[in-house]
Amino acid sequence: MPEIHDPESEFVRLLTEHQAALRHYVISLLPGESSAADVAQQANTTIWKKREDFELGTNFKAWIFSIARFEVLNFRKKQARDSRLVFGDELCDLIEAEIPNHEVAWDSRQDALRGCLSQLKDRDRELIRHRYYEPTQLADYAAEVGRSVGSLKVTLHRIRNRLQTCIEARMLKQQKLS
Repeated sequence: MPEIHDPESEFVRLLTEHQAALRHYVISLLPGESSAADVAQQANTTIWKKREDFELGTNFKAWIFSIARFEVLNFRKKQARDSRLVFGDELCDLIEAEIPNHEVAWDSRQDALRGCLSQLKDRDRELIRHRYYEPTQLADYAAEVGRSVGSLKVTLHRIRNRLQTCIEARMLKQQKLS
């Protein structure tokens, strides 16, 4: 393992890299719960507070998932005190046991998306980047590239359809190889 010169930067990189998995994990433990995003945010806060406890080189995902699980349990206890209907521990344990199966599929789907994005034309990839990764409005980007918002929306629709077809084909191919 290469020497890490700035442990805090490495921690931030790991935390950023695992955000989608963390949110997915919390949502899977709290299906249908509108507060799942708040619980995931609380988990992030706790993870940040405990960052000194993490040992670089160990399993980061397992570490953040254990913290998230405790945050979910705390949330459930609070819900029970508020006398709302919550899932029983047995059902929650059953759901949690299924998570690794879905996690593999989630990771495979993310890999497929990255592969499909790399196959797009540069201008289509740039449009996707502006639409989903930049804080600017589509109208601002339309003015920047000299196109109408309507034409960009049509192009985005076509790109999303191509990406969906590509992802499904890659996932099917992966299933056949497994």
